[in-house]
Amino acid sequence: MTSPAGLKRTRIQQEKREVILDAALEVFSAHGFRGSTIDQIADAAGMSKPNLLYYFRRKEDIHEALLKRLLDTWLAPLRELDNVGDPLTELRGYIRRKLEMARDFPRESRLFANEILQGAPRITPMLEGELKTLVDEKAEVIRGWMRDGKIVRTDPWHLIFSIWATTQHYADFDVQVRAVLGPNRGGEGRFEDAARYLEQLFLDGLKPRTT
Repeated sequence: MTSPAGLKRTRIQQEKREVILDAALEVFSAHGFRGSTIDQIADAAGMSKPNLLYYFRRKEDIHEALLKRLLDTWLAPLRELDNVGDPLTELRGYIRRKLEMARDFPRESRLFANEILQGAPRITPMLEGELKTLVDEKAEVIRGWMRDGKIVRTDPWHLIFSIWATTQHYADFDVQVRAVLGPNRGGEGRFEDAARYLEQLFLDGLKPRTT
């Protein structure tokens, strides 16, 4: 890695970048790209605007760095889907990992959702490239399970989309989920409750039919 001057970053420089990126994540996830400013990010990072601009010259550069990191993190659970394992066990693990991300990375989820709602102007190449390639690869894994009679036949792409939608809901609409569940059910246990329900929803529906 190099600094703006083309020199290798020092430990302190890298730490400063991490502080900026964490502050920017907070700001972008709360206000979206258009509603966020360099001044807001600098304030959240506890540094002056000129100091921040030494590390990132534009708001767009900060946003792009966050999105690239986010996409890599977001794809990790899908990459772990293994064609060698038992299909229902693999899909159960995928659902669980996605819910864990909803629990542990709600700001990242909101950042991604905001970008998509704006038409994905800054990450379309990533969606059409790395994301599409990985989803197509895992869809073929799922189709292989279907051909072998291990799960019922369905559309693997829409199956993946459905898992995304249901698990990410617990990050993007967390305030609504907690409000509706109320104080007795809206605590940390809501994620385990969600996991059990989604496992039943998806896995029972995918089990091969017995005659």
